[in-house]
Amino acid sequence: MRKLLILALVGLAAQLVDGALGMAYGLTSSTLLLLAGVAPAAASASVHLAEIGTTLAAGVAHWRFGNVDWRVVRRIALPGAAGAFAGATFLSSISTEAAAPWMAGILFTLGAYLLIRFSRPLRTDRVAGRLRTRFLGPLGLVAGFVDATGGGGWGPVATPALLVSGRLEPRKVIGSVDTSEFLVAGAASLGFLIGLGSDGFLLPTTAALLVGGLIAAPVAAWLVRIVPAQLLGATVGGVIVLTNARTLMRAGDLGGSARPAVYALLAAGWLVALVLAVRALRRTRRARAVAATALAAPAPTDHPAPLTAGDAEPSPTLAAVDR
Repeated sequence: MRKLLILALVGLAAQLVDGALGMAYGLTSSTLLLLAGVAPAAASASVHLAEIGTTLAAGVAHWRFGNVDWRVVRRIALPGAAGAFAGATFLSSISTEAAAPWMAGILFTLGAYLLIRFSRPLRTDRVAGRLRTRFLGPLGLVAGFVDATGGGGWGPVATPALLVSGRLEPRKVIGSVDTSEFLVAGAASLGFLIGLGSDGFLLPTTAALLVGGLIAAPVAAWLVRIVPAQLLGATVGGVIVLTNARTLMRAGDLGGSARPAVYALLAAGWLVALVLAVRALRRTRRARAVAATALAAPAPTDHPAPLTAGDAEPSPTLAAVDR
């Protein structure tokens, strides 16, 4: 019972992060499950099975708030499902010993990417044009494969790519990616079911993750208004990097004397990223404050104020009569 409660808290924490960033539910929960000693394939399978429920709830919520571009969903979800099925089949076919460093390497890379991305100002401007299928198709395929083999990665791969394109509103990027993830999670679960059988799913773990995620979903909608995504993204990225570094060093037989130096170097990089994230957040807030002040100030005018009735000059006709 105690273990299930801890897993529910893992699902709750992962959903809070996902709700605030629009990504990283699978990334966070898979990292924590690996840290708890769960096998890589079982961890990814259980997370994706739980995501079927959490992504369905998120997709319905985004649809009701008008945050979904269905054209983007159609063009990214099907390739994403194909990539996820292939990734799940691949991960199911290799041994736990071989899968652990592979999965840790993917998670480490994605965590480092979060550190870099959220240590810089987030792009909010848009450019004209529509997202094309030749861009969305390969993006979905790669993101789906990484998501299944790494236990997470659909959001960290797809969301930044769509945001950088500048052709879709940020809220619709997050809503479309979250909605399409329902199909991706279902395809990954099917791939794990074929590759591992029903015994490959840790159903109590899945249920606990799902319950925690469903409880956190409304809280995450409130949290996103309070906790800056810039700071939360850098924080989560550092946690993921440090926790997966242990598995990579163990797989690489890195000596015990070198490990403290590696941890110190990674911690220093994490601290630098946090400082940069805080500075970027402050610059963004100052820019918004200046823009709000400029909009609130009265617009300058080059024309003189209109004359009142008492200040009106007499017409030439009236002036001639007076003379």
